[in-house]
Amino acid sequence: MYDANHLISRLRAASMGHETRNFATFPARASMTFGELFAGAERNAAALVAMGVQPGDRVAVQVEKTIEAIQLYLGTVMAGGVFLPLNTAYTTPEVAYFLGDASPRVVVCDPAREGDIAEVAGDARVVTLDGKGLGSLTDAVVGRGGFDPVPRGPDDLAAILYTSGTTGRSKGAMLSHANLASNSEMLRDYWQFTDQDVLIHALPIFHTHGLFVATNVALLAGARLVFLKGFNADEILEAMPRATALMGVPTFYTRLLADPRLTREQAANMRLFISGSAPLLVDTHEEWEARTGHRILERYGMTETNMSTSNPYDGERRAGTVGFPLPGVEARIMAGDKEVPTGETGVLHVRGANVFQGYWQMPEKTAEELLPDGWFITGDMARMDEDGYVTIVGREKDLVITGGFNVYPKEVESLIDDLPGVLESAVIGVPHPDFGEAVVAVVVPTGEGTSAEAVKAALSGQLAKFKQPKEVILLDALPRNTMGKVQKKALREHYAGLFA
Repeated sequence: MYDANHLISRLRAASMGHETRNFATFPARASMTFGELFAGAERNAAALVAMGVQPGDRVAVQVEKTIEAIQLYLGTVMAGGVFLPLNTAYTTPEVAYFLGDASPRVVVCDPAREGDIAEVAGDARVVTLDGKGLGSLTDAVVGRGGFDPVPRGPDDLAAILYTSGTTGRSKGAMLSHANLASNSEMLRDYWQFTDQDVLIHALPIFHTHGLFVATNVALLAGARLVFLKGFNADEILEAMPRATALMGVPTFYTRLLADPRLTREQAANMRLFISGSAPLLVDTHEEWEARTGHRILERYGMTETNMSTSNPYDGERRAGTVGFPLPGVEARIMAGDKEVPTGETGVLHVRGANVFQGYWQMPEKTAEELLPDGWFITGDMARMDEDGYVTIVGREKDLVITGGFNVYPKEVESLIDDLPGVLESAVIGVPHPDFGEAVVAVVVPTGEGTSAEAVKAALSGQLAKFKQPKEVILLDALPRNTMGKVQKKALREHYAGLFA
């Protein structure tokens, strides 16, 4: 019955006939089998259809990480809907923009935020799901029977993920059934995941990494999950002797290295450690290998493309690089409309079945970044060596990636510039040993009385925590070129050692 739905048919295939096998174990609740996972997804799909969800309708979700939220994701796709996950740190004004732009049929949020979300949800139906998997959505799901997935083809949308740019508002990247299925199937094979694997899942599920890489790859392989609420060194280290793989961001690895319990013996059963979403320092690579005997596999992707490059599973994993273009993915390094010579720096373009369908309701922005022949302009500066390894050397624009999350400076600068006592500001990203990059605000006050602490306090209720500056620096003036443009590169270079 699953065959008509392109993505669901693939996610379900590996566990057909093995419904009683465990899919997920948890620190403090009973395990869940593959059969229970998909039965719950079917009940979610039936509940969403009863709420009016039709093929192509968006279902916006801002909830804590639970296995019920995974069932909601699968149920949305089963119902023919478009899954729209939102970072749990987003404030109500931030959520208001996403809901206004995407016009979802249903919004699922934490019960504690139901009143606030209802005020900005427009005509959408608002239901709740809490950190224990309970809420009005659960009430609507209970007692429903099976559900035949709504037919959806490869080119139909499965998800919209909002991604930050460096100017303007967030853009909704439209991902099709084929975008998600093809990329996850390729990663399963390239990273050699099988039904014998046990993946430690400590990533958030409102982000490509945790939802469309970790979860989808495990389902496609018939692998099991140790399903954790988030990063917890105790839980990850406890799981290692019965697990085989971990997907994380650099912060995971730096924090684990700070724990003396991380030893070669503790990691002996593991076969693969994967890192992405932010650059991994060479020092982290080397220290991890010395401590565990394992070499971290670093890869590169974006919301718009899922994964595009990876260091090899078998072969040399080079620290400081993101490896080769993945099978079925083309990559080129460009300066304008010309490809640069090997070893030189330019803008990375990628093309393949993984590349998204464009930006939701932004045809002009889509045309700027997604070329007619299928090449996507990533905006990342990179070089490719004579062996084909890709190194990301910076960003063409000023996007800050902190702890795997994107922050665009203009949004933060606009709020700072509106504060009393502030003339102007420049927000930059500087290297940080834990988060990859830290958000730093350089502020020019109009006179005495403006303090770094006051700026931080004013932003605390306006922005998600990951967007808030780790440091605020007061200057008499911002550096500018002869055309009057603020020289953020100079600021980044000057403060590069701030967190060293």
